[in-house]
Amino acid sequence: MEGNVKLECVQGDITQQDDLDAIVNAANAELRTGGGVAGAIHRAAGPELEEACRPLAPIKPGEAVISPAFGLPNKKIIHCLGPVFNIDKPSDELLARCFRNALWLADEENLVSVGFPAISTGAFGYPLEEAAEVTADAVHSVISDLDNVTLIRMVLFGDKDLVAFRKAFRMGR
Repeated sequence: MEGNVKLECVQGDITQQDDLDAIVNAANAELRTGGGVAGAIHRAAGPELEEACRPLAPIKPGEAVISPAFGLPNKKIIHCLGPVFNIDKPSDELLARCFRNALWLADEENLVSVGFPAISTGAFGYPLEEAAEVTADAVHSVISDLDNVTLIRMVLFGDKDLVAFRKAFRMGR
């Protein structure tokens, strides 16, 4: 708990977080179905998601946009384009911007709970431990600005991810 905001790091499937108002998609610039998190979210939400995202695209690294969640159990999906490590620069600032912009957008939309994947750590090549530190710093930097968001959950796919993010957020096992 930090202020009025509860922080969690759990291992799981981002598309199965039925107690969250919104989940965050590690999107591509065109907001289309892809691999990894984006592919899983698009498959679970259904074909309406890609249609709804068309007018919102393209987005740049660090930007966040919001759409309905369609077939997912959540109200909204926040789409963020993380940086490709060492190509989109400064990678650390662009990654931090993803988290800050997503949280501010969730707060503006009066959402209470948000789940994030480990943005940019898959195909975009961001080193896991470094991404976890940037993420934790970014989340902590905006918590005091949030009026509505009271739960931020990092939903991590593997053991290694969970350990890195718990360490960065200074949470015990």
